[in-house]
Amino acid sequence: MRLKNLRIFLLLGCMLSAFILSGQPVEKLVKIVVAPDHANWVYSPGEKASFQVTVMKNSEPIQNVKIKYEFGPEMMTPVKRDSAVLKDGQFRIEGGTLKEAGFLRCKVSAVVDGVRYENLATAAYSPEKVKPTTELPADFVQFWDNAKAEASKIPMDAKLTLLPDRCTEKVNVYQANIQNYRVGTRLYGILCVPKKAGKYPAVLKVPGAGVRPYGGDIAMAEAGIITFEIGIHGIPVTMDPSVYSDMGRSVLDGYPFYNLDDRDRYYYKRVYLGCVRAIDFIYSMPEFDGSTLAVTGGSQGGALSIVTAGLDSRIKYLAALYPALCDVTGYLYGRAGGWPHMFNDANKAFNAKKDKIETSKYYDVVNFARMVKAPGYYSWGYNDVTCPPTSMYSAYNVIQAPKSLVIFEETGHWTYPEETEKLRNWLVEKLTGK
Repeated sequence: MRLKNLRIFLLLGCMLSAFILSGQPVEKLVKIVVAPDHANWVYSPGEKASFQVTVMKNSEPIQNVKIKYEFGPEMMTPVKRDSAVLKDGQFRIEGGTLKEAGFLRCKVSAVVDGVRYENLATAAYSPEKVKPTTELPADFVQFWDNAKAEASKIPMDAKLTLLPDRCTEKVNVYQANIQNYRVGTRLYGILCVPKKAGKYPAVLKVPGAGVRPYGGDIAMAEAGIITFEIGIHGIPVTMDPSVYSDMGRSVLDGYPFYNLDDRDRYYYKRVYLGCVRAIDFIYSMPEFDGSTLAVTGGSQGGALSIVTAGLDSRIKYLAALYPALCDVTGYLYGRAGGWPHMFNDANKAFNAKKDKIETSKYYDVVNFARMVKAPGYYSWGYNDVTCPPTSMYSAYNVIQAPKSLVIFEETGHWTYPEETEKLRNWLVEKLTGK
């Protein structure tokens, strides 16, 4: 009974963490609906965008409600701020325009019965023409080839621990513990393997930002696909959830900025090389079919999906949701940059130094996107304030491999169930042919 309760507790903890990190919106009594006047939210440079606003309670427009609104390039200082009283609960904001490719964002807020509500909408201006601001270092490929070569000399020293309370009739579930890019450094993850004898395709699941336990993708394994869901911090992924919360508030608080002044010591070097080591491990498995491998993740995981595919040609397919770490230097050029926003106004004084800017170029997803050869499925929304669409398009637009982008305009840093289902179905079809 104790094991069963622990399993439930861990799974609930994983679900809660995923919910919080995804930014999934919570239903509210009062809803502010904001929508551009083009059905697809897309405009041509120089074209004026207007935004229709409706404030509703119990699905009915609220009479004589006062709103405040602002609009301007996403993540930048608004070019206009104003207010209005909605006599019939509706109002049309005559917005502005952009003269070049990018995104124009309109934010609206209202106070109803003492509670403040807000929402936003984002007009896209020729997003397919957005170009990155980051530069490709002349020795980028050499730097990563050397790093991979050095890491490949480290023995894998793989250790598997069966987790009986998580196993099912069809799937064995393990915590995998393998040596990473230096002797003594470890990579942990949850490995789910079909019990039936045979050779199977595999998917590497890379994590979103934060510190948490992992449950593994048992459902996909029951569909006949090996799944390996990894953490990035070199700590076991089966501990009590409170341990991760404590670490996230202490030793791992701000980890995306650790050692940003040194390209050889920056935190994400161990992370990127750990993804390659995870591939090494999958290839060492007797149950793996030796060829059919995909990588997938969202946010930081979306970034790691692109990075992994760019670093390792053994990846045959990639599926990424709202990738982070894209074109992080955007803020230095007067436009939005990607998470973790290391060069925005809040972080510029500390990070906008030559050595840190140079280091960022070796880890920017844009430069790995240039190297991707695997077919990819990508999806995000225009209202994302964590991974701004300008940054994501900066990476997507340089990808030369076969690619498809599915836009859910209204979403921010979260997904509709239909969005995740489409991505999952694409992966399963590519991996199994079904």
